[in-house]
Amino acid sequence: MDIVISGYGRIGKLIHETAVNRGHNIIAIVDNNEDWDIHLKEISKSDVVIDFSMPDCAIKNIERCFTLNIPLVIGTTGWHDKIDNIRSLCINKKQSLFYAPNFSIGVNLFFQVNKFLSGLMKGLPQYEVYLKEIHHTSKIDAPSGTAIKLAEDIIKTLATKEKWTNFATLNKSELQIISERKDNIIGNHKVIYFSDEDEITIEHNAKSRKGFAIGAVMAAEWLKDKKGFFEMKDMLRIGSA
Repeated sequence: MDIVISGYGRIGKLIHETAVNRGHNIIAIVDNNEDWDIHLKEISKSDVVIDFSMPDCAIKNIERCFTLNIPLVIGTTGWHDKIDNIRSLCINKKQSLFYAPNFSIGVNLFFQVNKFLSGLMKGLPQYEVYLKEIHHTSKIDAPSGTAIKLAEDIIKTLATKEKWTNFATLNKSELQIISERKDNIIGNHKVIYFSDEDEITIEHNAKSRKGFAIGAVMAAEWLKDKKGFFEMKDMLRIGSA
């Protein structure tokens, strides 16, 4: 496949290495608005764009790919409030978009464990729940897209929770997400249930960014010749827990 990489930070460089190792060609790298114009010819001929850029660029990059009829794999987070509009736009325009807040295979299995546990907790009001996420200091958005996904899946299951917050709260209808930024932390997510008697914690800890790159390139390979809005559960054929 002929691939364009949008966003050439640490993940972008790992995607480059991973894609080449899997036999693909990187025909352009775009890291700012000017690069999109400079490499327009190459982008227009590409099989897919893989975007791990910045939150404030995400929607513009999606629209660019839709205009050019280029399939897009996007791991950029921080635009979740617009996801329903983008999904509708993608379907209406018959475009190809693969979005994941986290491309790690392990994290996507963790999502399913989270759904299963929240289902078990549905009839146990003595347990409260909160989330904690820790990332490197260069991560701009908070909470992480992964934490938001975990929280939204819990809210869908537990009738006691109506929305998530990213600040301390005593409101029982709000699901608290605690965000921390520390040096040399790739990504750590915890879901903690607690009662007066005990505590249950499920946790995912990323050891390497390579898992994100592998998942993104796998998604690009899987997206070939498909139309629609897709997520990791589609590629991994994971059903509802």
